[in-house]
Amino acid sequence: MFKRDLELDRTWAALLVEIEKMIGKKPKDLNGVLFLIGVQELGRGKKIFSKEEKQDLIHIGICKVLSYSGYYELEGQDKDGWPYWKLIKKLPHFDLLEQEKLLKMHVIEYFEKEYDWSLPKHGE
Repeated sequence: MFKRDLELDRTWAALLVEIEKMIGKKPKDLNGVLFLIGVQELGRGKKIFSKEEKQDLIHIGICKVLSYSGYYELEGQDKDGWPYWKLIKKLPHFDLLEQEKLLKMHVIEYFEKEYDWSLPKHGE
């Protein structure tokens, strides 16, 4: 495993701990975090979502974090107030592991930019 991958794993684990502090529950995986970002971007707070809405919220989370690299751009909201995104540039063809790494890096960036989060220094 490369040093960069170890660093990403360490930062990801620290972020999950921070999210657990924020919401009282540790997301079980990347999709769980993307869902939370989607809920945040929707701006309606905590509520019960249908399975289809949950999938849409994960998509909103993906679009939001990939917007940092210019892949997506927020186009507006539909009649129900849900954000919709436009693909601006084609996503690179990655295998699943590379896709997951890309998304995790952007999720970390999201929390750094939107919540001023940073990896705690050793010993904090």
